[in-house]
Order: sequence, then C-alpha cells, then structure tokens
Amino acid sequence: MGRRGRWRDGHGKLIVREAEGDAAVVTVPLEVATSYRARTRGLLGRDSVEGAMLLSPASGVHTFRMRIPIDVAYLDRRLTVVAVRTMKPGRLGLPRPRARHVLEAEAGAMEEWGMRVGMRVEVLVQERVEGGGGK
Repeated sequence: MGRRGRWRDGHGKLIVREAEGDAAVVTVPLEVATSYRARTRGLLGRDSVEGAMLLSPASGVHTFRMRIPIDVAYLDRRLTVVAVRTMKPGRLGLPRPRARHVLEAEAGAMEEWGMRVGMRVEVLVQERVEGGGGK
C-alpha cells in the first residue's frame, strides 16, 4: 500500500487482486491526487483517462463539468472497496461514511478489472527524486 498517509500528488500503479496474496489480476497506471488543488481538479476537462485516479482523502465526488461518464470506487482506510458506481456527467455522488479514498476511471474500466465490493486493492507510488541533475 505504500506509506500510509504519505502519498503525494504524482503517479504510480493500482494493483487489483482476486484475493489477498493472489497474483495480480491487473496492474493499472495511477494518478495520485492528494493536494486540495489536485483533488478539486480531478478528471475535469478530460476526454479520456489512462488507468485511474486516486483522490485522497475523499469520501465522495461529483461529475459536474465532466465530459465523460466515470466509474467510481469508494475505498476504506485499508483500501478495501466499499462501493462501486458508474456516474454520468452532471451528477453528485453521496459521500460514503466509511470511505477514505476514491478511485476514478473511465466508465466500464472497473468492471473489466474485476473490481467489486469487498476486494482490497494495492497502491504503489513512484518516489520522487528531489534535486539532482544539472545541465
């Protein structure tokens, strides 16, 4: 899962497994949005999504000003899927009480990945390299 509470805006991978310890069912490119600005922007203005976006912390989302329908998975603090919904543009999703994180992807993607309520996902984030490099 990475270091809990230490995610930063950036990129990584989402791993969806059938059960704890099983081989990965699918590995998906992941965009991580943890700052207020990145979470607020989310997928607004995009015509497509490559992989998924993780909003953290978050317990609900809306699709106002979105161009495409999206799949939304609500995750608890252990990254267990609490609910999965498909939302059309212009909708307000009600917050889920146990949700601490939200995954967003293009509509239909989560069904393809086999994501369902009760399964646990894994988030691997790429560590940023500070400084370094010159001309």
